[in-house]
Amino acid sequence: MDNHDPHASVRRRHRSLAQDLVTELSRRIHSGELRSATKLPTESQVMAEHGVSRTVVREAISRLQAAGLVETRHGIGTFVLDLPSPSGFLIDPASIVTLEDALAVLELRISLETEAAGLACARRTDAQLRLMRESLDALNARVISVEYAVAADFQFHQQIALATGNPYFTDIMLHMGVSILPRVRVHSARVRDNNEPYLERLSREHEDIYTAILRRDADAARAAMRLHLSNSRERMRRAYEAAGAEVLNS
Repeated sequence: MDNHDPHASVRRRHRSLAQDLVTELSRRIHSGELRSATKLPTESQVMAEHGVSRTVVREAISRLQAAGLVETRHGIGTFVLDLPSPSGFLIDPASIVTLEDALAVLELRISLETEAAGLACARRTDAQLRLMRESLDALNARVISVEYAVAADFQFHQQIALATGNPYFTDIMLHMGVSILPRVRVHSARVRDNNEPYLERLSREHEDIYTAILRRDADAARAAMRLHLSNSRERMRRAYEAAGAEVLNS
């Protein structure tokens, strides 16, 4: 007996297309291409530009709203929200020059995100968990650009920060995501390209974090996040040694 549900297949495709659109729009927002208070193109314009249906566009906008990146004003349109101002906390990307600087930033992330993962276990909503899952699915789609991978990876970590319910975690993560994480991830791609074992390890590390948060196991979530970021730190160190790099902007 064929239990194939064509409607379920269509829904899965819509979710995949919506995640692709979310990733692209998030990247443009975090890079500053779409600035605060900018009105997003109309549904019809987005449909034409990306070749997707109105249902896909509306689902993507809903996810961006859940992530706190945009708001829709009835009868007017959808607008980009302010990213948190780093007024009392500033890491200037231009100051991240040496390998030691980059590793120090990762040490900060280890301290910050380890606790965020534990808090997310107790406070996350089903909607936030679903967005984490969708970000991982996007990241695990192997045929993607570095920029796409950076955006999907950041979305996963951002959702964990949001799930803490503590706006300060979110503020710091947003600031670091805009100015720090993409540079780090692009350079770690030196060891990622055409390296299937690396991709498998990275996927397992993310899945372990997700599974712990799914089960609301705070100790396991903290341990999985610490292991993931500690491994990232070691991978970066090895990448620099292999490349003989001295600065991030070389």
